[in-house]
Amino acid sequence: MPMRILSISDIVVPELSERFDARSFDGVELVLSCGDLPPEYLSSVREQLDAPLYYVRGNHDIRYQSAPPVGCVNIHRRRITFKGLRILGLEGSRWYNGGPIQYRDYQMRQMIWRMMPGLWLTGGVDLVVTHAPPRYIHDAEDRCHRGFDSFLKLISRFKPRYFIHGHIHAHFTDPSQRITLVGNTRVINTFAFHVLEVDHE
Repeated sequence: MPMRILSISDIVVPELSERFDARSFDGVELVLSCGDLPPEYLSSVREQLDAPLYYVRGNHDIRYQSAPPVGCVNIHRRRITFKGLRILGLEGSRWYNGGPIQYRDYQMRQMIWRMMPGLWLTGGVDLVVTHAPPRYIHDAEDRCHRGFDSFLKLISRFKPRYFIHGHIHAHFTDPSQRITLVGNTRVINTFAFHVLEVDHE
């Protein structure tokens, strides 16, 4: 049976707060947060769904340092395995005003390079969780919302099945509008929330 994964980012939605109905998220085994959400919201989602929640910080998530989401796991610069699914996380946006969770592309490239020996040794990655998108895929041309070139190289080199990001606010009338195929990698903009079904071991 496919594993149901809930991914969230950028805005608090009624479906996961005041109008929460567990039946709508029946069978969700894992929650992934792509950033720019209050830590209390992550704690609440994790508790209501009674599922593990892994997150990366967005460029606005400064409060996480002093008040991290309870019971949730920060996977920035980490590769973890959940029920056979190999997951990698990278936080932050492109640099635009000097905030603490902003990176120039060379800094993100260095972070990825430091992780590469472990990725090669353990057979790569199935799902990448980021805040910002890859460059030229779902991104914009202002300094804040440009994607990372280094993410394109990560996709090209390791060919993950899924690359899930937030940061780019967009509204969709059909879930397929969130997805862009890059080779065999499905790049997904999870703005608000998205439920993904993933085959796993």
